[in-house]
Amino acid sequence: MRDTRESRLLLVLLVAVAFALITMDIRGGEDSPVDGARQAAAKVFGPVESGVAGAVDPIGNAIGAVRDSGDRHDRISQLERENAALKAKLGSDDRNRSKIRQLDSMLRTAGAGQYGIKGAQVIAIGSAQGFSWTVTIDAGANDGIKRDMTVLNGDGLVGRVTTVGPNTATVLLANDPDFTVGTRMEKTDELGFTSGQGDRPLRVQLLNGKAKVKKGDRLVTFGSQADKPFVPGVPVGTVVRVDPSGGDLTRTVYVQPYVGFTKLDIVGVVVQPPRTDPRDTVLPSKPAKPKPAPTVTVTATPSASAGGTADNGYQQ
Repeated sequence: MRDTRESRLLLVLLVAVAFALITMDIRGGEDSPVDGARQAAAKVFGPVESGVAGAVDPIGNAIGAVRDSGDRHDRISQLERENAALKAKLGSDDRNRSKIRQLDSMLRTAGAGQYGIKGAQVIAIGSAQGFSWTVTIDAGANDGIKRDMTVLNGDGLVGRVTTVGPNTATVLLANDPDFTVGTRMEKTDELGFTSGQGDRPLRVQLLNGKAKVKKGDRLVTFGSQADKPFVPGVPVGTVVRVDPSGGDLTRTVYVQPYVGFTKLDIVGVVVQPPRTDPRDTVLPSKPAKPKPAPTVTVTATPSASAGGTADNGYQQ
């Protein structure tokens, strides 16, 4: 539109009409005469406004996300680091508690048997010597470890030292097929030789073919001359099977070892034997037998009045 006198007059007129409509709308409130026109305009232009807003909002959100992505990435990285540190701490605490429990149990066993021990930790399974069941411990000649020393933990007999280096040693486990130890049955003192069978129960040849033995009986090491390679009194295991006695000179029984050979961690090497044979004192206490609960029986007695008149001692 060209800037002429008529155009200016029209502009002034439109402004005046607009003010007049605004005044009428304000004074009219809900009964405003322009309310119908407003609703009609909303129906026409509302969808257009929604479409424009929908097209613009993702762009705005994307711009905001790009602006905040750096801060969010840093925060996520920080949370991941804190989470990893917390997991490591929890794992370390659990590990330390487990070691403390094992060490405490081993010290109680050593104290009961009066064994002087050198604590060590299993650091490897197997060895270059080709043994089937061996472990390597982090103690060696520099720690006073020598060949043919008894190795135990809080549960009982672990094995014997076979090879010694300056700072490490190899232990042949009691369940190795090449392992043999003299044992004595609890209370009966029946002697035998116990051999490893890998992941199966230990095999015991009792010297007395008529020895009375049953499931649940326990045995300990008999001990060797000069206490090498075995000191006496170390718990070995519990009888789980007894072969029938066929009149042979020996009798075979099978023993479940106390030690879990697949989960060894803290062990002790006996560097000083006991002054006296501890015999069965190192064996764990047997659980107490449950006492039978008393049974109360209540017997119902029919009353005298059930079949007629009760006799109260009065006669006519």
